[in-house]
Amino acid sequence: MPGSVYGSTGFDARSPRDGAPMREDEGMDLLADGELIELEAAGARVFVLGGGRRLPAADAVLRWLIADASGVPADDVELEHACGVCGARHGRVSVPYPLTASGASWYADVAVSGDAIVAAAATRHPLGVGMEVATLDAGSVIDEAAFHSSERAALDELDPARRALVRATLWARKTALLRAVGHTDFIEPSRLALSIPGDDGGTGSIVRSVPEFGSGWRKVRFHDVPVPGNRAASVAVIA
Repeated sequence: MPGSVYGSTGFDARSPRDGAPMREDEGMDLLADGELIELEAAGARVFVLGGGRRLPAADAVLRWLIADASGVPADDVELEHACGVCGARHGRVSVPYPLTASGASWYADVAVSGDAIVAAAATRHPLGVGMEVATLDAGSVIDEAAFHSSERAALDELDPARRALVRATLWARKTALLRAVGHTDFIEPSRLALSIPGDDGGTGSIVRSVPEFGSGWRKVRFHDVPVPGNRAASVAVIA
């Protein structure tokens, strides 16, 4: 489990440690090296990139995904990693340019974990991306801070091998949700209870919410996406 329990970015998408900037002629290579997933029901596109080669910068992958859908050059796509309310680096990525066909802003986010990048973009609904490494034992203190009592009970019933991946998926979902929401009052992840991965067919939902979310929690869906390595990733979409 990560040290930041409350859904902060966890990385700088512009940092050199995420790889060298992607050249313009590398766009077509991404399709061969990664997987483009269409979440048609959510109106979102997700791109998963990982493996042995040196990764491009996370921002470059997200720019390519938006450019591929919008028809503008990737170099022209503008990304901002600052909250529109407080200016802090939390929540999903903002896209000042381009706009969608209707004149609205794109919804977009990107996550990095080791040698994997997951980028997502949509025109209709806010979204966030979370990705976490599966660990056999995260520790009771972290689990109590991250998971609802019902989630911890469900995890305790699983065999250790499956428990690690389910735990990582739950945490990836919560991270994605908090990034999709962006600026909000302080919310402890352990107050939220989600459906259990594996029992919900890979499309999760909130089963117990908090007052801060109002009635909107019923419209949240978590779309788990396959990623290479011992990790889990999910895209939270607020429909």
